Amino acid sequence: MSVCRLAAENVQPAAFAFNRENLAWAKKTIARYPEGRQRSAVISLLMRAQEQEGWLSRAAMEYVADMLSIAYIRVLEIAGFYTQFQLKPVGTRAHIQLCGTTPCMLRGAEELRELCRRRIHPEPQQTNEDGTLSWEEVECIGACIRAPAMMIAKDYYGDITPERLEEIIDAFAAGKGAEVPPGSQSGRGLSAPAANPGGAADKEG
Repeated sequence: MSVCRLAAENVQPAAFAFNRENLAWAKKTIARYPEGRQRSAVISLLMRAQEQEGWLSRAAMEYVADMLSIAYIRVLEIAGFYTQFQLKPVGTRAHIQLCGTTPCMLRGAEELRELCRRRIHPEPQQTNEDGTLSWEEVECIGACIRAPAMMIAKDYYGDITPERLEEIIDAFAAGKGAEVPPGSQSGRGLSAPAANPGGAADKEG
């Protein structure tokens, strides 16, 4: 499963700052909270920093901490707790988070994990040769009805077969990840049984 540690010093940038658009967004987000409660924006700001940089560097976490007047260690505790935060560089086109808990395991997650080992890198949280793809196994992502399921960025993908994962990997490797529809990859609608999918495919996983 995922282990969160800071990236090595040789890959840590010297500084971080929100770009103009993200800075305006951050100020607006902070202003939504009552006086004295602005620290509650920390997760939102960390996620936006990760989206800008591709991962959360020490400089990015310290920048967010300074914006919200939070001790650095508190921000690191938050970033290290949630597997959605990446504390070292990941694939620039896709970082695949495979669910490895019981429902997904029973429906083939181990095969998907071995496929990622073969197609991306033998070890989790390592990038492929050109740095575009990476993967890791995580705890439950709350998509048990779609087992086996995974996440890429904010999107959920479920009902995944090894063959379909091959296609998804190929698409993201080619820079065509936007063409892969999120949600059920088998066309199963809502909570319909896998044996009789019926209904329109949902897009929320």
